[in-house]
Amino acid sequence: MDLTKGTEKEKSDRAKKMMLWFGIVSLLMGFAGWTSAYIVSSTREDWLQDFELPQSFFVSTVIIIFSSVTYYFAKMALKSNKQKRSTTWLLVTLGLGIAFILLQFRGFSEMIGSGYYFTGPTSNITLSYIFLIAAVHIAHVVAGIISLLVVIFNQTKGKYTPDDMVGLEIGATFWHFLDFLWVYLILFFYFFR
Repeated sequence: MDLTKGTEKEKSDRAKKMMLWFGIVSLLMGFAGWTSAYIVSSTREDWLQDFELPQSFFVSTVIIIFSSVTYYFAKMALKSNKQKRSTTWLLVTLGLGIAFILLQFRGFSEMIGSGYYFTGPTSNITLSYIFLIAAVHIAHVVAGIISLLVVIFNQTKGKYTPDDMVGLEIGATFWHFLDFLWVYLILFFYFFR
């Protein structure tokens, strides 16, 4: 496929999608680095072998998976030209995204309640990594929520149609990536101790 052919809009849409994928690859590299550091650090003598992940992390995992499903429903509704239904699903996705973040902070509170802090004399390297990696993921979910707010705004203004929904598709791709990333991270934390 010749990337230089097509209308200006087609070229612009391809460029936007390509930039998203460059961003996703760079994020993957960052998280691969942090999880690699986690693995290397697990050889330390002070590495905590027996710890329980916060229950809120597991609940938030279910929430973020559902949010990907609702984003998908929004896209399918838009493809069927059901504008109001698409907007409703986007708003549900937003609510689930906010719930995910709140549950993550609740998970942090659970870890602190168990006596584990991010830093300081009562901190532990194992849980410090979990705090760090989860917090960086939360920051990216905040970026995803900002993206979702832009999509919702554009949707309510009628910018998207079944034939022109690139903005919604880009937002959905980023959101699904964040979902996939968290599922990977929670499985990584659960199985690699």
